[in-house]
Amino acid sequence: MPDVPADADAVLAVVAGLRTANEKLRVLLADKDAVIADLRARNAELEARVARLERMASRNSGNSSMPPSTDDQPGKKPPQKKPRRSDGARRPGKQPGAPGAYLAWNQDPDQRTGHFPQGSCACGADLGDARDLGVRYCHQVTDLPEVKAVTVQHDRHAVACGCGRVHVADAPPGAGAPGTVTYGLNLQAWCVFLMVMHHVPVERCADIIESVSGTRPSDGWVHALLGRAAAAVAAANRVIRALIIAARVVCGDETPVRAGPGPQWRKKYLHVACTRLLTCYFLGERTLASFNDFVYPALSGSVLVHDRYQHYDTFTQVSHQLCCAHLLRDLEDAAQAYPGAAWPAQIAAALRALIHAASLARGQGLGRVPDDQAARPLRAFRDGVTDALAQTQPVPGASRKQPPARHMLQTLHDREDDVLRFLTDTAIPPTSNQAERDLRPAKTQQKISGRLRSEQATRDRYAVRGYASTARKHGRQIFTVIRDALAGTPWIPPAQDLA
Repeated sequence: MPDVPADADAVLAVVAGLRTANEKLRVLLADKDAVIADLRARNAELEARVARLERMASRNSGNSSMPPSTDDQPGKKPPQKKPRRSDGARRPGKQPGAPGAYLAWNQDPDQRTGHFPQGSCACGADLGDARDLGVRYCHQVTDLPEVKAVTVQHDRHAVACGCGRVHVADAPPGAGAPGTVTYGLNLQAWCVFLMVMHHVPVERCADIIESVSGTRPSDGWVHALLGRAAAAVAAANRVIRALIIAARVVCGDETPVRAGPGPQWRKKYLHVACTRLLTCYFLGERTLASFNDFVYPALSGSVLVHDRYQHYDTFTQVSHQLCCAHLLRDLEDAAQAYPGAAWPAQIAAALRALIHAASLARGQGLGRVPDDQAARPLRAFRDGVTDALAQTQPVPGASRKQPPARHMLQTLHDREDDVLRFLTDTAIPPTSNQAERDLRPAKTQQKISGRLRSEQATRDRYAVRGYASTARKHGRQIFTVIRDALAGTPWIPPAQDLA
């Protein structure tokens, strides 16, 4: 082997050093690539998290189903003020034709009281001896009589017939066992009315009764009235349920309520199925089993108006009308998520125009919206949906979660019949606002009285509430129908006008 010159050894040493340095550099670069990839993944995760948090903070009553009471929470972005329409179609305040409320003159007053001048005339004569010239002025004062608890003793007499038989008078309504003292039906009805219709807690209800009547029932007796009242209206509620099942159009919705024992985060759901004349409540979960336990499986051939919650779509024996108020809020959210896009405003304007056309047709007594009135906004609606689907491409991957706007647009495209069914039948409301109005007292009660400690008491409360709500929709006095139910003669809704 030939000798290697000294300078060659130096070159080999340098080459070996370079190879070692190159290997270390390669390792460092590999580590750097891994670090960069990891940082990129973390950055993408943080960006998604920030976007999700920003979306949650931006959700309000204008772009989601959140209630207006949450709009003023810290960190919440308030809804944008809608510009006032300049076409003069709807002015602020009461609309023309809306019923007013005022204190009208009563042509048949309950009581008349005559007032005559007192004292003496300037001539010294007594005005009591003056000649009556008749009524010069009239005044009417509508007031409530002073409320005071009055104890009435009912003596049930016995009589002997000539044949020897003895007859005893029947007990009056509301009387207990002989020799006992009971509270009357009016006092019972007031307690139920205050607890159910005005969300007054049991103790405060007893305090109010004491303040106005001078006698205070026990808290336990007041609380037990809920169960008694629920049993008293059971027959009426069975009729209400049957009438809802037979109705042409039914609105459905559900809302969380805190009811029953357990920690605060455990909640139930209050379901409602209603029409413009009927209200039926059900306490359960937001599960398919609870939906099946309610009235929905019994519906057949009717139209169910709802907010697109997935369990409603499992009932295929009915037609569906998707709530347009929820869709308009989703479009408002899409306008904020895609600030440069024109399609959210276009679709929203077209949908509002179609709803307005349906309202006009309903007011004219038409069974459906004329094609010539719906043609232009319907074309704008379809064009807007088509353009929006082209501009908002789906996220690749069947298992990847799609943006909310994409889901909404797919619904508008694939379920157009369910979105616009109100155009073919003006008896179908375009929104589920009736159901939301019937559920709103549950949120009011929760804000006033807080958690309902017993599920059974909650069911009793809303059994009475459904009965009273139905009576109110028929123009009945709620206090009167509650008193009638406690007396054993509940008001029963008529089997007519089921839409």
